[in-house]
Amino acid sequence: MLQDERSWMLALTQAAAFLNANIPELNWCGFYLWDENRQELVLGPFQGLPACTRIPKGKGVCGTAVAQGRSLAVADVDAFAGHIACDSASRSELVIPLFLNNKLWGVLDLDSPRRGRFQEGPESQEIEKMVAQAFAFSKLDGAQLAGLLSQLYPR
Repeated sequence: MLQDERSWMLALTQAAAFLNANIPELNWCGFYLWDENRQELVLGPFQGLPACTRIPKGKGVCGTAVAQGRSLAVADVDAFAGHIACDSASRSELVIPLFLNNKLWGVLDLDSPRRGRFQEGPESQEIEKMVAQAFAFSKLDGAQLAGLLSQLYPR
């Protein structure tokens, strides 16, 4: 589906739809793109209810993941100081920073309506590894993403 796609916007749009359809228990799945000049994340392609359009570095789970330069799995967003509630149904969140040539490019943000859906541990690490492999950003590889998802979530 994405093998020869050259438009990063179209590829991210398809990837958000694919992830949302294939990762269980999500109510929001999408990308925020990094604006280096403004030091903020800007809403990109997503699936779910309308979302926050800009998130400053260090704010909420997404901005904190950017500030720390690492993925964050939050089991209970209500216990996360400074959580930004774009969708009031979200109870758990996983944010994975995306890098291109060692520079921040954006984040993948996954929200779940189930508290405890995302936690530091093996499943979050597997999702992070899957996303890193599939979004090697030299080429978005939809076939590879599908294969990795089927291993993580067999039907």
